[in-house]
Amino acid sequence: MQLAAAQLQAHLEQGLRNLYTLHGDEALLVQEAGDAIRQVARAQGHTERTVHTVAGAHFDWSAVLASGGSLSLFADKQIVEVRIPSGKPGKDGSAALQQIAESAPGNDSTLTLVILPRLDGMAQKSAWFGALDGHGVTLRLDPVERQGLPAWIAQRLQRQGQRVQAGEAGQRTLQFFADRVEGNLLAAHQEIQKLGLLYPAGELGFEQVEAAVLNVARYTPFKLAEAVLGGQLARTQRMLDGLQAEGEAPVLVHFALAEDIRTLHRLRTAVDAGRPLPMALRESRVWGVREKLMERVLPLLGAHTLGKWLDDAHTVDGIVKGLKADGWPIDPWQALQQMAMRVARACAPR
Repeated sequence: MQLAAAQLQAHLEQGLRNLYTLHGDEALLVQEAGDAIRQVARAQGHTERTVHTVAGAHFDWSAVLASGGSLSLFADKQIVEVRIPSGKPGKDGSAALQQIAESAPGNDSTLTLVILPRLDGMAQKSAWFGALDGHGVTLRLDPVERQGLPAWIAQRLQRQGQRVQAGEAGQRTLQFFADRVEGNLLAAHQEIQKLGLLYPAGELGFEQVEAAVLNVARYTPFKLAEAVLGGQLARTQRMLDGLQAEGEAPVLVHFALAEDIRTLHRLRTAVDAGRPLPMALRESRVWGVREKLMERVLPLLGAHTLGKWLDDAHTVDGIVKGLKADGWPIDPWQALQQMAMRVARACAPR
């Protein structure tokens, strides 16, 4: 049974199942969901806990299977955690997980918690994941995207009895907060807790948040590419500065930007040849946030513009590898900024 993260608390209040599977890359959300399940389990007598971390192709799954059937002299119920950091249990693991899943409904003395990273579509169609989902509860814990971060921060502040000002002033405070913690949800959680320690319950002003919240944002080249496609000029500049300060390799940043330019050019060519855009997007393996962004910007961009951007990407590829080009900065980060801003301005919402 698939369950949304927001539904977990209500589900646990209705009754605990014997098998839960959590998958996602956001450590804070996975930890909080696991803690919520463990808390209810301990209240219901699951006082013993064993943790198995699957590492390497020769992991001994027999120990995991044995854990589910053995209890100590000091506990009549237990929690068995199986952590699979790679997300790939292998052939033996697949068989073991299916066996664990099939025996879970009748094993009330053991609560099994399987923790995985974010799984792709192929992994979610596997026999072992199907067994876990069919005999237990699965939660997909997606990261909080930038557009949803202000609301997430406001919700967390409300939990500790705090809130920002109403109206535009409060939204400005939340946007500032989100800019400071983007891409680093665990640090965002810590900054929110810090506000709870520094200030009493009630309304927080912008000056209080500005003085207390550190700049702990963490960026990736692919999130930068999303900001560029979204036409978010200020965010694009902030992310470029952040990536440079963090020591990110310019070649990786160029790859993320150039890949989107190449994809847009392929889509433009396909659509101009009469291909329906949804079909062209599937053929180019574009989905999720990128799909929505490209659907919006493609009608704004002609073949000539995209061809020019391809030339720019080729030129900047040489610059980040040490070559020089007429009309372009020598510094790789300045060249990346020139290319990114040119695209972002054209993609800005009209």
